[in-house]
Amino acid sequence: MGRFTQGLGFALCLSISSSPAMADDLVSILDLAMRNDPTLRQAEAQFKSGETFLDQGRAALLPTVSLRGGTNRQTSNQAGDFSYKPGQNSHNYSLNVSQALFNLNAWYTYESAKLQVRAGAIQLASQEQNLIIRVASAYFNVLRAIDDLETRRQEEEAAQRQFEQTEQREEVGLIAITEVYESQAAYDLARNNTIIAEDTLATAYEALEAITGQPHPNIDVLREDFPINPAEGSMQTWTQQALDTNLALVAARYNLEAEQENLKAAKSNHLPTITASGSFNHNVIPGGQTADGALRSSGATDGSTLSLSITIPLFTGGGTSARRRAAEYDVIAQQEGLNLTRRQTTQDVRNAFRKVNTDALVIAQRQQAITSARSALEAIEVGYEVGTRNIVDVLQARQQLFVALRNYSDARYNYVVDTLLLKQVTGLLTPQDIIDLNEWLEAESATAAP
Repeated sequence: MGRFTQGLGFALCLSISSSPAMADDLVSILDLAMRNDPTLRQAEAQFKSGETFLDQGRAALLPTVSLRGGTNRQTSNQAGDFSYKPGQNSHNYSLNVSQALFNLNAWYTYESAKLQVRAGAIQLASQEQNLIIRVASAYFNVLRAIDDLETRRQEEEAAQRQFEQTEQREEVGLIAITEVYESQAAYDLARNNTIIAEDTLATAYEALEAITGQPHPNIDVLREDFPINPAEGSMQTWTQQALDTNLALVAARYNLEAEQENLKAAKSNHLPTITASGSFNHNVIPGGQTADGALRSSGATDGSTLSLSITIPLFTGGGTSARRRAAEYDVIAQQEGLNLTRRQTTQDVRNAFRKVNTDALVIAQRQQAITSARSALEAIEVGYEVGTRNIVDVLQARQQLFVALRNYSDARYNYVVDTLLLKQVTGLLTPQDIIDLNEWLEAESATAAP
């Protein structure tokens, strides 16, 4: 319930207070998001609105007390000479109390409200977990775009140097003009890709700002020694954990129980209800002459009544039976929704488990691909110098190297986000995961927004 948010705020405050105020890190950004994200604030308001259903349901079980009062003035005048004077005033008040003694519909409705509030609390916690994922995804998308722009700029600089060198070699007659054209085409393409990467980075910054409501022009980067490990345990263990603690599943179970209570309430509409009530009355009557000429003395009277009433519904035009059937269908619908959520959760956790393990393997392979691409480029450049390779071979080899660098960067950020998604789908994602991840971030001036 609220403990998730409160615990997050407490943990974040501890982490922020112990960190130097330099570049924005993942914890400080998440703290801002928890306070400023419209989606989460909307979910909190909806949860608080849902909590009132519990009070509304309890109200039907508690006594109702009402106070009534009234006053009137009676005048008598000759025809055509109307006036409020002279006249007589009378007034009265009554205190009425009513208490349901036997009302199963109200009781089951109250029980349903309690379950709905529990489901709402779980759904709010799910929104908080979703915010963690959205913040992490937006944060690492910025880092992804930063790395992409950096490699694009390096690729552009290398293409420019290559173009200048080919121009110089063509001027002295060492190569044909076609190599100049090919080098220029490679440089133009690299320049175009740099421009696109700059726009992509700006878009990534905007997406992060949309969550927190504040710009983050300088954020910490992921350390190179960040550990890459396969997911611990087996797929079966993760699947069972998800079936036990996935927040969507837990909420669906509460919603099913709430619908079952609603069905009991609908069925109980056929049963009698017993209500006890009591009242106290105080009346003040003025003296004078009544309409029949009798004299009436003034005075005050008190009275009280106690009653016990029983109401037995016999026929309501079929409405009671229709509501019962509707409640039965609602239970069936909620049960099928629970089955669907269970199947979807099973699929999601298995996919997430495989994704994390695949990411770990891919990162190792892409790291090796960088080494291979760099060695190939060096060899081809030597071959180009001695005339056994042409410019196209050099350009393609250089492009493969930068592609390998970008792929490696993407794989690392995919792994980070996918490990969080695996914990989310199992319902185990907590603020501590973000605090632990934040320890692997470090400030770097090169992350400034363009």
